[in-house]
Amino acid sequence: QVQLVESGGGLVQPGGSLRLSCTASGSLFSLYAMGWYRQAPGKQRELVATITRGSSTSYVDSVKGRFTISRDNAKNTVYLQMNSLKPEDTAVYYCHAQMATMTAWGQGTQVTVSS
Repeated sequence: QVQLVESGGGLVQPGGSLRLSCTASGSLFSLYAMGWYRQAPGKQRELVATITRGSSTSYVDSVKGRFTISRDNAKNTVYLQMNSLKPEDTAVYYCHAQMATMTAWGQGTQVTVSS
């Protein structure tokens, strides 16, 4: 089972930026479709961004033009660059990996956008 470890969360002011990282164990990272999800208090977990193993990307409408997902297969790492952050981006962000029937989640990293 692949292990995913996220980092990069924290407290940032509105309009600021953060970059989240998620590093996977093992040697099959390049075959995984990767995604970032988030869950705000009292809300359901939502898909934020995805990147296929061919590096095609997709985003939820609320983050388009502000967030960028990317991957570095040599480092077994997927990133989420978050710019122009808003208070409504506050949530726990989770990394997700999928290949065929295998699916794995990271432990989550807190992002808080507040002045």
